[in-house]
Amino acid sequence: MLTANAKQRRLTALLASYDDLVVAYSGGVDSSFLLAVAVDVLGPRVTAATAVSPSLPAEELSAARDLAASLGVRHVEVATDEAQRAAYRRNDRDRCFHCKTALFDALEPLRARLGGATVAVGTIVDDLGDHRPGQRAAALRGVVTPLADAALTKTDVRALARARGLPTWDKPAAACLASRVVYGLEVTPRRLGRIEMAERRLRERLGPRVDLRVRDHGELARVEVSPAAMPAVLAAATELCDELVALGWTYVTLDLHGFRSGSLNAATAGRGSE
Repeated sequence: MLTANAKQRRLTALLASYDDLVVAYSGGVDSSFLLAVAVDVLGPRVTAATAVSPSLPAEELSAARDLAASLGVRHVEVATDEAQRAAYRRNDRDRCFHCKTALFDALEPLRARLGGATVAVGTIVDDLGDHRPGQRAAALRGVVTPLADAALTKTDVRALARARGLPTWDKPAAACLASRVVYGLEVTPRRLGRIEMAERRLRERLGPRVDLRVRDHGELARVEVSPAAMPAVLAAATELCDELVALGWTYVTLDLHGFRSGSLNAATAGRGSE
């Protein structure tokens, strides 16, 4: 079995095979690590591109800007139009396909200006077993997945990111805000905005490194936090309920399963198709 360091050497070799690279960079631990290693290998031939839309929390964008600046990499913010696409707003199990298609459409002019640069995303091995329609969109566009190709897992990436001092090494997973909306419920800027605000209120109480989600089920907000954080949520239950009701929900519930990445996929397993 390859060690994390051996996998990083494989990643370095893969990145060295590209002339110019555009890294789809969200500021999360995976894309940040990919970007940092790409800068090591390719230097000024790397461009970081961050998709800006209502599905990206303002705090995430700010942190992504800061890290890109610290790496000294050219950072481009690209406005994406997924919210204008009916197939995305419809929010079926292929929503991520339409979102990623909008991203790759928006990146095409940048890629062309750079002489046909390769586009890379931060997909890791762990992502390959879940329902990820965005991977299909990437494959159709020839987008590369160097971390997964180098067999890097989330554990590997966190360890390697920590070793090189990246501040994102222990950052909680931060999927786009639309991933909190139950399938079949329309994705709108207002709905995404209230999810962003609700999660901000929770983080103010629980801290920035706690895994959490506020899932939007229409009239009901389902709060997911790590089990260790549940007592703090219950202690502030009255205030949190009042705040979330003020944001537009009628009911607020704490999910006793705790935080589960992709829990909406689990709830619809076997229904619909990728």
